[in-house]
Amino acid sequence: MYTASHRSHIGRSAFIFAMILTCLAGYSERLLAAGPPPAYTKEHTITIDPTPLVPQSWWQVPGITPPLWVLDPETSDAYRTTETRELKLKPGQYKFISFTFDFPFTVSLDGKLEYSKSLDQCVEGRGTQTLVVRCKRTYPHGGQRDAYYGNSEVGDGTGTR
Repeated sequence: MYTASHRSHIGRSAFIFAMILTCLAGYSERLLAAGPPPAYTKEHTITIDPTPLVPQSWWQVPGITPPLWVLDPETSDAYRTTETRELKLKPGQYKFISFTFDFPFTVSLDGKLEYSKSLDQCVEGRGTQTLVVRCKRTYPHGGQRDAYYGNSEVGDGTGTR
């Protein structure tokens, strides 16, 4: 059996617990209303330069630019590789997509580009705000570019003609 003193202590404990929950609920509402820190919401101007790509094609950054995959590419609003575009991107992960080559890239909190070092042959701009795409596809055979893409080495890949 509980004495009046025990009941009073239990009542105070329940009251304190209810007050803590109320404060936590109010604090979490303020956190949610405040949103992410400003560094995460700041848009950075990122330049995408696919002009080295030959022949001309189309590209997109999903959720940011017009879609690439439409019924008639000739009438698509997707961006063409014949021109450089500036995009406003918040820090986060994105993907460059063309018909034959796609890769992920990241915009850091300070607006700089990051991507895998394995892409260095086909992509440049790490640590800057300009992403230059040089290849229409990756090259699995020793990383050598095809003559089609401006490499003067033609033939068996040894550099001899």
